[in-house]
Amino acid sequence: MSYEVKIPRERIAVLIGTKGETKKLVEKKTNTKLKIDSEEGDVLIESKESIDAYNAQDVIKAIGRGFNPEIAISLTKESKCLEIIDMDDYAKTKNHLARIKARIIGREGKVRKFIEHVTECYMCIYGKTVSIIGEVENIAIAKKTVQDILSGAPHGPVFKWAEQKMKQLIKEQFLIEHN
Repeated sequence: MSYEVKIPRERIAVLIGTKGETKKLVEKKTNTKLKIDSEEGDVLIESKESIDAYNAQDVIKAIGRGFNPEIAISLTKESKCLEIIDMDDYAKTKNHLARIKARIIGREGKVRKFIEHVTECYMCIYGKTVSIIGEVENIAIAKKTVQDILSGAPHGPVFKWAEQKMKQLIKEQFLIEHN
């Protein structure tokens, strides 16, 4: 079974790592073999099991979208997933893209850090995408928060909604664990 993933050429070095260490780690954690074309940015993932190749695909996409390899490798855990939001879907012009990108990052990264903190997810803004890694339920909240901000909603009410949803989620998880 094989999959092919294209990542930005400038992220190939990160995927390979010093002396090939990151590539070896991804291969080991996902039971795959990676063939990397550093000229084109193509990564061929080969594995005996399709689920392993599929998991490796998300790890490689995450590295390609700007995540630190250690965070990307957390995607090998069953409870973690990757969500990629294309900001082009929200931007009308190039200037508008720059403006909504700034809204999602915030001054000194405060908006991004707030969303990460509240939803317990990792976020990466790279190129024209916002990528999120986290627990499935948390990602749903982080994704809606990001989408609302990209759509132009005021930060305050969006943050309040995210905090309430996370409190509700934590409460539900607590009740499930203690029943």
